Amino acid sequence: MKAEIGVAIACDGWRAALPGAAALCRRAGAAALAANGCGPEPVEIGVLLADDEAVADLNAAYRGRTGATNVLSFAGAGAETGNRAAQRAGYPALLGDVVLAFETVAAEAERDARPIAAHTAHLVVHGVLHLLGHDHEEDDDAARMQVLERTALARLGLAKPYAPAHAPAA
Repeated sequence: MKAEIGVAIACDGWRAALPGAAALCRRAGAAALAANGCGPEPVEIGVLLADDEAVADLNAAYRGRTGATNVLSFAGAGAETGNRAAQRAGYPALLGDVVLAFETVAAEAERDARPIAAHTAHLVVHGVLHLLGHDHEEDDDAARMQVLERTALARLGLAKPYAPAHAPAA
């Protein structure tokens, strides 16, 4: 699969805490696509590494919820009819955007004694899987999504995301 994964860093905290953040996000997004078994059609994903304030604003505007959350996903047209002609012309399907909140992600990583890189990779994978249509509202759906997350993270050399701590896979 040809994936164009653009990463924008809008919060200096990401640069300080995770110098290789853009490359990590690209690898995590590609791993999620591969774990999902995506075909050869080109796709485009945007990842925004923001701060809690920006994510809280998006959360309020688009979800009607107060405060920041660790990750938000905004699905694009995907492979729907509006993108099929573009794909035939060689342009990528616009899957959507994934937005992470620095302070929330850093606090969760610290709370769970996980490296911020591992937690960030997990959240990018999680967000991309949402863009691909997966959710975790029902137990069966959550179980399927967790299998895909573990598969994607294993491709990155990371242990299960729901283990006590992220460590390199053996």
